[in-house]
Amino acid sequence: MLSANLSAIFYLISGVLFILALRGLSSPETSRQGNFLGILGMIIAVTVTFFSIGNFSIGFVVVLIFLLLGGLIGAFIAYKIPMTAMPELVAGFHSLVGLAAVFVAIAAFLNPQAFNLGSPGNIKLGSLIEMSIGAAVGAITFSGSIIAFLKLQGIMSGSPITFKGQHPLNALILISIIIITYLLCSTQSSNLFWILLAISFLIGFLLIIPIGGADMPVVISMLNSYSGWAAAGIGFTLENTALIITGALVGSSGAILSYIMCKGMNRSFFNVILGGFGAIEQSTSAQNKEQRPVKSGNADDAAFLMKNASSVIIVPGYGMAVAQAQHALREMVDTLKKNDIKVSYAIHPVAGRMPGHMNVLLAEANVPYDEVFELEEINNDFANADVAFVIGANDVTNPVAKTDPQSPIYGMPVLDVEKCKSVLFVKRSLSPGYAGIDNDLFYQENTLMLFADAKKMTEDITKNL
Repeated sequence: MLSANLSAIFYLISGVLFILALRGLSSPETSRQGNFLGILGMIIAVTVTFFSIGNFSIGFVVVLIFLLLGGLIGAFIAYKIPMTAMPELVAGFHSLVGLAAVFVAIAAFLNPQAFNLGSPGNIKLGSLIEMSIGAAVGAITFSGSIIAFLKLQGIMSGSPITFKGQHPLNALILISIIIITYLLCSTQSSNLFWILLAISFLIGFLLIIPIGGADMPVVISMLNSYSGWAAAGIGFTLENTALIITGALVGSSGAILSYIMCKGMNRSFFNVILGGFGAIEQSTSAQNKEQRPVKSGNADDAAFLMKNASSVIIVPGYGMAVAQAQHALREMVDTLKKNDIKVSYAIHPVAGRMPGHMNVLLAEANVPYDEVFELEEINNDFANADVAFVIGANDVTNPVAKTDPQSPIYGMPVLDVEKCKSVLFVKRSLSPGYAGIDNDLFYQENTLMLFADAKKMTEDITKNL
């Protein structure tokens, strides 16, 4: 058994490694190192926790078996999952973090002696407050993440689900959670504890259902933050330093990321927390798309335009991820560079379905980091570029975000692709993006639609080049 001082030192080391991991994950160039440091920190934290246990009983062996079993299942899922399904995976794993917090809270409430928290009906006040907060936030994280998973997976409609009086009901439930937590701490009634869990599960569902598909990246980030705060609350209950540090880091970094993304999408941070945005009626432009003419072309047309260009901006999106076209795209860009054509990549903060989705895919294809630019760095360059090659991006290039107040993406900063001399738009069909609205860019005079699988079209363009 490790002494308390030695355990504290190792927990501090793991906490430092977690901080360095977050720093590493902030850039594609250092993300691998960040992942490694995070894994190392977690190995140290888990090992110290086990060796801090006094008696190696049968229960210890059972926990170890389930730990290994869960690790193997998680590793298998992560290995098999495609990059396009990564947001669903993150949402699903967030739900498990929330559920774990709920289970620990239940165990601590029913058997407080095992955690040195007192006895049933006489739990220490501070521990009961921490336990209640951890359980409530964990339940909200679980049910909210389940809804996010169902929407991302397509099992449930990605459109906002609203009903009359929804926001007053949410407010009433949130106030009820505060009141019940106060009464629970006063009476330590088991009935109030179960009621607290039930309404926390309910508010998790109600907060996420009114949020539309276009705003799911922010929701994923916010749920990530919730899972961290749930873990931190339970960490205080268990008096586990590593859990407190890890939970606080995840919670605060998730909240900061959500705030940055809200600014990038022109959304209200508080509306995200309260489930208040995304419920705007969609524009009628989607209804008219059948009557609007589009210009379509083939790989030969695209190659001709690119060969005669001096600068090309690549705009990758979710369609590129689905087709796994990043390697073919890199080959096409290499061919363009041999012809002395300047090429750069424009990344929207929410391209794909989660932050950094496109950066990871481009890094996988060994695209140089100095050729990849964020929206605010490159948006002014579109007006001076000869060709914009949009490969699978949709909502993030839609000019309607700047012109239609009734659109669910109105106010969201988008890439000014339409300002290019020529726009090559690779897409399978004229179907709307994840926000469920038609893209006005399809019908612009300078847009040439390339209807095909993104990978095959890119390969064909390279051959023609």
